Amino acid sequence: MKRYLILEDGSIYEGEGFGADCESSGEVVFTTGMTGYQEAITDQSYADQILVFTNPLIGNYGITLADYESLEPQIKGVVCHQVARHPDNWRMQTTLPKFLERLNIPGLQGIDTRELVKKLRIHGTLKGKITDSKENAVKIAQELKEKNITQGVISRVSTKNSYPVPGSKRNIVVVDFGIKHSILRELAERDCNCIVLPYTASADEILSLNPDGVLLSNGPGDPEEMVEAAKMVQEVEKHVPLFGICMGHQVFALANGAKTYKMKFGHRGFNHPVREIATGNIGFTSQNHGYAVDPASIDKENLMITHVEVNDGTVEGLRHKKYPAFSVQFHPDATPGPHDEDSLFDDFMSMIDQRKEEERHA
Repeated sequence: MKRYLILEDGSIYEGEGFGADCESSGEVVFTTGMTGYQEAITDQSYADQILVFTNPLIGNYGITLADYESLEPQIKGVVCHQVARHPDNWRMQTTLPKFLERLNIPGLQGIDTRELVKKLRIHGTLKGKITDSKENAVKIAQELKEKNITQGVISRVSTKNSYPVPGSKRNIVVVDFGIKHSILRELAERDCNCIVLPYTASADEILSLNPDGVLLSNGPGDPEEMVEAAKMVQEVEKHVPLFGICMGHQVFALANGAKTYKMKFGHRGFNHPVREIATGNIGFTSQNHGYAVDPASIDKENLMITHVEVNDGTVEGLRHKKYPAFSVQFHPDATPGPHDEDSLFDDFMSMIDQRKEEERHA
């Protein structure tokens, strides 16, 4: 079955279809991860995007329920050089093509993904459409140019209703911008009692739950759309320890006067080196973001930069100078990926414990 990827610049890539038999449009991005195709596909940070895998073969170990990052992923398509014809793994419950078919996500294989990724690196992220016909390619390209694909995406991936993740130690409120389950697993490993709230949660609603700490999750789209969430953070950070991850990092920055910008092609993969400024230590990290915090906009009276990306110098970590609040652009919960930075969850726990101790002696 022939299938095509048409880009907004008029480029056409012809290959073989797999997964769902449908058309789909999205922002075309790429990931450099060698493994973890299931985690990437189910990561809500890829909502409204068509994901290109640079690894030439995916699908070789199938799909398993334990590796989901969300149960209803909003990714718009999968592009790769080759899908494994005979996947095999003792944990496997289904194949990648069947998995995508069930979720109504189209796939395209057999194209030169190296050429496509080079184009995205040189020209920046492009919008594209997976389709079964190239007859109207010129019209499709023009429509893609005029289309705003990712606007309001967090409203579609955030939970609509609050829900608990029971534990017996610290009480954590998690604000869901499109959360990965691996973040909740990290909190569960530390026996945290969590309540997950929608991204629309107000400061009053959060503080009424008397949390020991608040975690701002990852999520897709433009952080500058999160105006109300930034206002919420401005109030919450004054009262309880706060930890932001990915989108949460960007919202934390916006709440404290910084600005964000859209990157040329973003950071997506599991091999991004990040330097901690205080120690000089370098950790390899899992990342998935198309926006970053503008370092020139950071108010040095309120925030300090704690981490930077080694390759391009982007801001990867922030800490508040007055309140017990910090954030990172990368994923310390990396699944899959290096766990060099998972101790940041322990730092968050220590920050909470220290605050509680101070309050007991106040």
